[in-house]
Amino acid sequence: MSELIWHDATNLAAAIRSGALSAVTLMNACYDQIEAHNPRLNAIVNLLPRKDAIRLAQTADDERAASVRLGPLHGLPMAPKDLQDAAGFPTTHGFVPYAGNIARLDSPLVARQRAAGALYIGKTNVPEFGLGSHTFNSLFGVTRNPYDTDRTAGGSSGGAAVALASGMLPLADGSDMGGSLRNPASFCNVVGLRPSVGRVPHTSSMGWFARLSTAGPMARSVADAALLLSVQSGPYPPDPLTLPASGSDFAAALDRDLRGLRIAWSPDLDFLPVEREISTLVEQATRTFADLGCRVERACPDLRSAMSVFQVQRAALLRIKGELLDENSPGWRKHAKDATAWNIEKGLSLTMAELIGSERERTSIYQRVIAFFEDFDALVLPAAQVVPFPVETEWVAEINGVPMATYIDWMTICCAISATGLPAIAVPAGFTESGLPVGVQIVGRPRGDFELLQIARGFEQATRWGERRPTLLECSATENRTVY
Repeated sequence: MSELIWHDATNLAAAIRSGALSAVTLMNACYDQIEAHNPRLNAIVNLLPRKDAIRLAQTADDERAASVRLGPLHGLPMAPKDLQDAAGFPTTHGFVPYAGNIARLDSPLVARQRAAGALYIGKTNVPEFGLGSHTFNSLFGVTRNPYDTDRTAGGSSGGAAVALASGMLPLADGSDMGGSLRNPASFCNVVGLRPSVGRVPHTSSMGWFARLSTAGPMARSVADAALLLSVQSGPYPPDPLTLPASGSDFAAALDRDLRGLRIAWSPDLDFLPVEREISTLVEQATRTFADLGCRVERACPDLRSAMSVFQVQRAALLRIKGELLDENSPGWRKHAKDATAWNIEKGLSLTMAELIGSERERTSIYQRVIAFFEDFDALVLPAAQVVPFPVETEWVAEINGVPMATYIDWMTICCAISATGLPAIAVPAGFTESGLPVGVQIVGRPRGDFELLQIARGFEQATRWGERRPTLLECSATENRTVY
């Protein structure tokens, strides 16, 4: 196993731009890792043949030699999430009828990354339509956790998280409606940032109402996540909620003195069941913040109604998807998993009173959150209520003896934050006794993405949990064979 694959993306990109490292060398190192581990982990789908990827890398090296102006991601292999269009690749959404849907154009997010020099070699696996925090589908199968291949990688950006955690890719993009960046980051010991709504390009037909989802970066370090956010973010005029800040705002140095910051924390938002080992590690994380000089207090805003708001507005978005499927793929139900069909049917049955009520309550939630953050700079929570569960389990049906009503209720700790529109980041926070990763979720002030990155960077540097690699990969490198 080449140590090159574990270097920070920031340093790899700088080395390629300077000529100290060739894009071809990096591409070969990544493909060595992909060929060794992807057949079992199943993180990257519709992968380019190595020879085609090397051709892309050689072009990147030729451009550097010709003194072409190089972007911040120049020469870095990437594989967009399989919900994003990348020209020449299928956009399948993990759905069998979409297996041959070849994209003609890049999505705006993918176009920004390509313009910055990213080299696309495939797509990362997702649950069907990106629904649910467990990455499996009937088209490509299940994505496995590199820390324990009998366990889930989370989702919906599960393929992206595994590609990072296993050293297949240096950077990855993802998206997050109810925790799809934060949950797999927590399960796979990497960093997942859910930016503020409007921070990155958004192309949904729902411009104002039910804005729950946003794309964002995943990485093995906070600094690398900031690098990718600097490329992804910036005004996008077609989006009515776009934010004016330039992407270059996120290229500034992240290091800062955290002394005096006011940190609130809660192990459970005062009403949720959370597995004991997770609560313990979150409490340990608060002691780290105290050691860094922060003023730490147990407190949280009242988010008890946030999940009902999230459920209604998520279903409203899926109503649109259901109508499109009925029009273009009338037999879609025979291919879709039960959870997909249920959620779409829930959307189709929504009443006007439910829709209006959800928007009114979401506004009340936001007003409560604004008042809360007058007293605090960040809120620390678990990034998931459970540890990675067996891949055979479709979704978590109970936590600590408390039954979960739907396939997404076990992710309320993230869904509730999504309903606020606040930026949130999952950062590695430790491991269970059995060696499973656990992440902490740090929620920032309204539109305070950069300050949130600084806080996360301080915690990361103080703990270094993200540097612990999967032992299964170490075994396979030592024995020169794949061991699972």
